[in-house]
Amino acid sequence: MKILLFGASGSGTTTLGKEIEKRTDFKHLDADDYYWKKTNPPFQEKISLLERNENLKADFKKFRDVVVSGSMVSWGKEWETAFDLAIFIRLENAERMERLKKRETERYAEKLLTDKKIQQNSKAFLEWANQYENPNFKGRTFKVHKNWIELLDCKVLRLNGATELNSNVDILLNEIKTCYNNG
Repeated sequence: MKILLFGASGSGTTTLGKEIEKRTDFKHLDADDYYWKKTNPPFQEKISLLERNENLKADFKKFRDVVVSGSMVSWGKEWETAFDLAIFIRLENAERMERLKKRETERYAEKLLTDKKIQQNSKAFLEWANQYENPNFKGRTFKVHKNWIELLDCKVLRLNGATELNSNVDILLNEIKTCYNNG
């Protein structure tokens, strides 16, 4: 079974993916691990679309049961038909932005105060992420995700990112069980 978890940055897709991997035989693949080169500090250099797709496809096919976390709307049409189930996680913008600010502080620590490039990149990221609700923004938005949901060739569940993690895990585990029992 192949599952996609997606939503705005900070909505909880990676956290849910990691938890599903802990509790099942699913392999969790985070789109960020394919989108960004491994750098220190992280998230500084992008991987080309062709290379990221090749790398993700190889791992996607390697494992029987996979849960992918991350938005893949710009990765190619083939991903619209690659999943058996998609989970769209939505979280109110103010709470999501608080999560992201906290994550940036934890991720970069002292460098967020002393390194100009890190400061600039973090500020640009937070400004970009804060545009998710803006339907006129030319990037990843709620509108883009809503339109993409219509293109996905699988069932799409909607979860609230503010719901306690274990509750969302239970919902997803029940859905997986239902899919296996009906498949």
